Amino acid sequence: MYRRYTTDMLVSRLREGRGSMQIVLGPRQSGKTTSVRQAIDELGLPFVYASADSPVPFGPEWVAQQWRAARQQGEPSILVLDEVQKAQGWPEQVKSEWDADTWASRDIRVVLLGSSPLLVQRGLTESLAGRFETVRSTHWTFAECRDAFGWDLDTFLYHGGYPGASRYVDDHDRWRAYILDAIVETTVSRDVLLLTRIDKPALLRRLFQLACEYSGQELSYRKMIGHSMAATRAPRATWATTTVGARTSSTRSSRPPCHATCSCSPASTNRLCSGGCSSSPASTPGRSSRTAR
Repeated sequence: MYRRYTTDMLVSRLREGRGSMQIVLGPRQSGKTTSVRQAIDELGLPFVYASADSPVPFGPEWVAQQWRAARQQGEPSILVLDEVQKAQGWPEQVKSEWDADTWASRDIRVVLLGSSPLLVQRGLTESLAGRFETVRSTHWTFAECRDAFGWDLDTFLYHGGYPGASRYVDDHDRWRAYILDAIVETTVSRDVLLLTRIDKPALLRRLFQLACEYSGQELSYRKMIGHSMAATRAPRATWATTTVGARTSSTRSSRPPCHATCSCSPASTNRLCSGGCSSSPASTPGRSSRTAR
């Protein structure tokens, strides 16, 4: 198995003893957990590993529970908490447990992993100042992919630095499905939603898709709104937004007849209704052709 620089860094720092917590930051599927496992195997110390990557958020008691389990392993031991930013109240609880070990002179060496650097950094700066060092696990470089998988530059530029996808590079459909399902969807549906409130996740996904489709190109605000509103299944809103000041007859002709799709009143059928259509005299029984004109 390929050994990254992050493994050597963790081995060196953990061998020094209980100095500071090691915070491993990086995107999903960049090899954070693998590097920690390699470091633990080389050190040969007892350890406890737990992940907070769950659909149901854990509370601070989860951190305390894992810490108690690590203390039961004896000293020295290693505690690894993966995706720690997803546990509610984790900074305060980690600070409390770390300070308790410091006071009791317990040798529990702590490694925290997180795939959302913004959330992790927020917790570190608020509660854990002076108690940690960071290890940044970036996407794999071309040199690493070349040495590990034998990639040339074209393969690296097309497929990117995700080691987990390397086994699918010869099957484009499987590679694409892996990237979308295992990385993009997981990041959008879990990590991004933890940062702030998202009222329309489908719209967020559509905006991300548009950013990929129009990468390096100009994208008008009107076109972006039109595509995005289509994802939310709001045809009337899409029509009203994307045709402001430019209602062409060719666009109107693509709409179904007025009374089949919208709730405009009979009195409005002699002009463009709110649904974006224009009725003919035949569609409004009892009205004369002069009125319709």
